[in-house]
Amino acid sequence: MIVSTTSVLEGFEVREYLGVVTGEVVMGTNVIKDFLAGLSDIFGGRSNSYENSLSKGVNSVVSELKERAGAMGADAVIGVHHSMSSVGEGLMMIVIMGTAVKVQRKY
Repeated sequence: MIVSTTSVLEGFEVREYLGVVTGEVVMGTNVIKDFLAGLSDIFGGRSNSYENSLSKGVNSVVSELKERAGAMGADAVIGVHHSMSSVGEGLMMIVIMGTAVKVQRKY
């Protein structure tokens, strides 16, 4: 499954637009990660615990997008964009969306 932020895929022609497809994940943080992130804030540097959690969340939401697009019969998802937001105490939501399409190689 090709996933792209662009609306055109080099070497491919869009044969059919199947519709908007989304993926969502809401993930919680825990006290230990909050404590370690607080130490990073005090002493400087990056919060590896939050970065690892965020990376897992992004991977999860992209996998969900691919699964849903595949269920629609898509070969690719184009025009992909995402957003992240806080949705309460200790919760983060990641949403990804794009257009599921059927494509064919040009050459």
